[in-house]
Amino acid sequence: MSILSPPQQTRAFRWLVLALALAALATFVPLWVSLVLAAWAASLARPLLSRVSNAFGGRHRAAGVLVVGLVLSIALPLAATIVSLTRGVVSLAKGVMSSSGAKNALVSLVSGGAGGAEAEPIDILKSPQRILSLLQEHGGQAFDILGGIAGAATEAFIGLFVFLYAVYVFLVDGPDYYDWLEKHAPIDPSHTQRLAKAFIETGRGLLVGVGLTGLSQGVVATIAYLALGVPRAFVLGMLTCLASVIPSVGTALVWVPVAAGLALSGKLGSAAILFGIGVLVIGSVDNLLRPVFARFGSLDLSAFILLVSIFGGLAVFGIWGFILGPLVVRVAKEALVIAREDRLTETPDEAGEAPVEEASSAGTPEAP
Repeated sequence: MSILSPPQQTRAFRWLVLALALAALATFVPLWVSLVLAAWAASLARPLLSRVSNAFGGRHRAAGVLVVGLVLSIALPLAATIVSLTRGVVSLAKGVMSSSGAKNALVSLVSGGAGGAEAEPIDILKSPQRILSLLQEHGGQAFDILGGIAGAATEAFIGLFVFLYAVYVFLVDGPDYYDWLEKHAPIDPSHTQRLAKAFIETGRGLLVGVGLTGLSQGVVATIAYLALGVPRAFVLGMLTCLASVIPSVGTALVWVPVAAGLALSGKLGSAAILFGIGVLVIGSVDNLLRPVFARFGSLDLSAFILLVSIFGGLAVFGIWGFILGPLVVRVAKEALVIAREDRLTETPDEAGEAPVEEASSAGTPEAP
């Protein structure tokens, strides 16, 4: 016989369910980035699933084809771009920070050539004795660095594998997973639906509404930098793309200093052309394309809140905070709206209060 009463047993079981649910969620935390991106990618690709299914005979084959297409069109080019641009970003940052004065810093944006710091590794490779002495002096640090690189590479490989496999699973069985969650979540199904819509809306808004607009501006800026002979054009184009999320100023944070650097280095014609492209073309891309992309994916957050959530997410969660920050803020906003609506539609009985009419007629005999 149990020492707990039935109500106590119910409460104990609820605490057990809560603890097990939190433990289960904790196992997914290390891979949350891959899972969130996979859910967003699957939601964006789902309209294509039925069309591809007709051509390849079934959801499983169609999902496999879409995942392969995702790898070939996005994953591999993105990885190659990140690897190739990392060195350029570091070189650009070193050149700007080592410049004395604002004028020299602006000129360094449009000046090419390798710095002296990049020549040292080449000289080292020509001297085996120098390599041995460095290994003796810094062997322990080198081993730690190599271990960190190997760990990061392993983590990246696991994350990529989980992302691709999760995209496939969500394409094939995503609706079944959602139906199970809606039935078993400890909240009203209508609330689950609204939170799920906010989750999908955030992905569409970031990837389509914000991402494609910024990418378009970055592409136009990169073409302009290449045409004008600006060094590190791809790096500056990527920075232009990232700056597009900043309201009001946006891409001007990049192309205006580049134009100023061209003017200070004596290339007045190139500076005038870049300034005109920045005002008339790069700035117009935002006004023309953002409403178009907003029809396919818009985010119900103001530009200021989006910017703060991105920077706050970066400060709290690290590099992937630019995704998690807006996601948490958007879902929290929807939850607060739901809670307010529930309070406004709450009946007196649900609020734990006695109805006024019943309270006033208590103890009064009924009329015949």
